[in-house]
Amino acid sequence: MSKKREFKRQQKHKHSKLNSKSWKKPVGKHSKVRLKLKSARPMPTVGYRTPKQIRGLHPSGYEEVLVHNTDDLEDIDSETEAARIGSTVGARKRAKIIEEADENSIYVLNRGDFE
Repeated sequence: MSKKREFKRQQKHKHSKLNSKSWKKPVGKHSKVRLKLKSARPMPTVGYRTPKQIRGLHPSGYEEVLVHNTDDLEDIDSETEAARIGSTVGARKRAKIIEEADENSIYVLNRGDFE
């Protein structure tokens, strides 16, 4: 499976406060990255689209399936899909969903404190 390209910010190596995950388009007048010079780091453009195999997937590699009750877990394929519990689900039902997901070896993306 291919990997998604990471673009680092301009002058990241000089400033430790710049997060490597973030990207801001360079706007400086003499910016090497903005001018797309050969010596500069690459800038995100249309040609760098995410590979088809991993497009739309969670960073863990699973496809997300929204779950609101325990019946929704029956439709999940534990090999390729992971459950994300809906934000409107309460604590009692959330605990039941996590318990049943563990029995069926289904990965829950937003477990929280209910382990």
